[in-house]
This record gives sequence, C-alpha cells and structure tokens, in this order.
Amino acid sequence: MIGIICALKIEVEGLKALMEEAVVTCKAGLEFVSGKIYDKDVVLLECGVGKVNAAVGTQVMIDLFKPDALINSGIAGSLSKHLTVGDIVISTDCVEHDINCTELGEPRGQIWFPNEKRIGIPADEALTKQLAECCQGLGSHVMTGRVATGDIFITYRMKREYIAFEFGALCCEMEGGAVGHVCYMNGVPFTILRSISDDFKFNKVENYEEFKELAADRAIKALKKIIKAY
Repeated sequence: MIGIICALKIEVEGLKALMEEAVVTCKAGLEFVSGKIYDKDVVLLECGVGKVNAAVGTQVMIDLFKPDALINSGIAGSLSKHLTVGDIVISTDCVEHDINCTELGEPRGQIWFPNEKRIGIPADEALTKQLAECCQGLGSHVMTGRVATGDIFITYRMKREYIAFEFGALCCEMEGGAVGHVCYMNGVPFTILRSISDDFKFNKVENYEEFKELAADRAIKALKKIIKAY
C-alpha cells in the first residue's frame, strides 16, 4: 500500500475521485480514505496545514494502515531562480528551517532525537528517482533536492533567500519536513513532491492564490503516474 498525505482539499480531491472500493476511517479528527486506484492499494489523507497536523496524520496513517511507502504532496514556494510556477521539486531530503536552538550553540534546523542529532532527513532514493521519472512529460521543469519546512507562510524574498542560503533548499512549504520526521522515526520510506505555486520573484499572497490550483493539478498528475507505476 502507498500512502499519500496532502495539506489541502485541492491537492487530494483529484485522487479521491479515482478511488474504487473507498472506505473512510476517522481518527484524531482526520478522515483517511483507503481503497484502490488503478488496482493499487492506496490510502489518502487531507491533513490540514502545518507541521503538527502533518505529523499527527502521518503517525496515525502508519499505525492504522502500515503503508509500504509514503508520499507527501502539494504546493510550495520557490527558493530558486531556476524554479517557477508549475515546476516540480522531488525531495532528496528535508529540513525544518524553523527549529532554532542557536542560543545553545546548536546549528539552526537541528532535530534532537533521543539517540542522535541531525538536520537533514533523507528521503528514499528509489522512491524519489521513480517519482522524478513519473514527473517527466508533464510540461514542467523537474528538479530533485532539499525541501525546507516550517510553520511560516513566507512572502518576503529576503527570508526566502536566507533559507535557500542557510539550508541549500529548493522550495519552502509547511508539512513535508514533519512527514519526513515521523517516517524517519518509524523506518517508513518516504519522499516529498512539491509543485511551485509562487516563484522566487513574485511571492505575494495574491500570486499564491492565483496559481495554487495550477500547481496542485500538476502534482495530482504526477501522483497518478506513480500510482500506476508502483
């Protein structure tokens, strides 16, 4: 079974419409929809915006459905001049840019696990490669690299430039790092697919609202392809 977690309704509805034998399971105020898409076992979740919602949804999905792999999909803001609206980023790893214990002498973004400290959470290489291949032919520029997550909707270019410089990330969003964090702790293969809704130059809220449906549609098309190929 493959699990797919998205923050917003527009990011997941296109897949729900394809699902056969759908079963809705409610837990922790969330609705998990499981069934078959293209004869493949799939479970879908609209988790809501932000790291805590994403983390709760990921852990519950793992506990209830035990997916073989998990994809976090949705839209993101570009941190690179090489990525514009509708382009796609597939994660090689993810970071949580809003973790800040620098006053303790720790590097920004460092996660404290019980038995280790680390900044980047590695995505599954095979799944990342397969998903990147599935994104070819969608009319989008596709890049693989680091995804930066934080509980901040970032509009200011200077803030984006700082995150890009500090972490070497290609895009910023609000859920992927939390999904990766939980998957890492549970030993579940994961990757993150992000379609750019607002680019590096024009990053006002109005741009996000204008282009989010286009970006979400590109992500859904990529997910359909990987479900077929999985």
